[in-house]
Amino acid sequence: MGNVATNFTKQIEILKSRGMVLDLSEDKIKEILLDIGYYRLGFYWNPFEVDKDHNFIEGTKFSDVVCLYYLDVDLRNLLLKYINRIEINFRTKVVYYVSNINKKSPVWFIDKQVISQDFINNIDYHYNDDFIKNSRPIKLHHQKYINDKYAPAWKTLEYFTFGTILKIFKCLNDVKTQETISKQFDVLNLSKFINIMETIVLVRNCCAHSGVIFDITTPKGISILPGITFNKNNRHCLDSAIKVIQLILSKISNDRKNDLEKSINDLFKSHEDNPIIKKIIEDKIGYVY
Repeated sequence: MGNVATNFTKQIEILKSRGMVLDLSEDKIKEILLDIGYYRLGFYWNPFEVDKDHNFIEGTKFSDVVCLYYLDVDLRNLLLKYINRIEINFRTKVVYYVSNINKKSPVWFIDKQVISQDFINNIDYHYNDDFIKNSRPIKLHHQKYINDKYAPAWKTLEYFTFGTILKIFKCLNDVKTQETISKQFDVLNLSKFINIMETIVLVRNCCAHSGVIFDITTPKGISILPGITFNKNNRHCLDSAIKVIQLILSKISNDRKNDLEKSINDLFKSHEDNPIIKKIIEDKIGYVY
């Protein structure tokens, strides 16, 4: 679209000129463009482009682009549901183990004996007036205990993001405490556990913020662990990230792990009759039918 806004008529003309088959009615296409947006849909017709001028593979259909978009929506919603279970479980374990080891320090997340000075120096980024205002129990705590600068860890961490909880975990001074928590998920190597959790947080953030998930790649290779086989030895694709999500989920609830695995397989297999979408699932996501 360049730097100049365009209306529906111009957008449709651009798609036609680049070779897209507009196999839906013009009214329906306009409805979709107003619903999803030309720019956002561009992420989903990108796999169909053949050159830097954004021309499309011959026979590229608008309906296939929309189909890929809704596959991505379904995938994000599905993954977010199960990652939420991991997030809560991980947060609970961090709060429980660190708080019980440091009983005399209820606000241990700003205690230099417990956590690195780097995290403490940046606490205002996480715990500030907006945080207090937007977290009702934290707000009520400060109204009741007016001399407290911070609420106790078991209250505060409940309202920190998954990414912040992982950051706190990584900043703990006591490696033994980190290893205790890692072992709760049957991962004995601490660096591998951190790598896996970073992967899960990356996928979670993409899903939570409506990012494009089908072609996500992890900046770091996902750690190799017993029981996981990465398709084509690709340790950066979404399918490999899903495998480690299933692994961690299985340590919380094997039933939920099986539910996720079945739901993912059912979702992808529902598109196997569409060769265009099937190829994208195989090539971009890394899934093997």
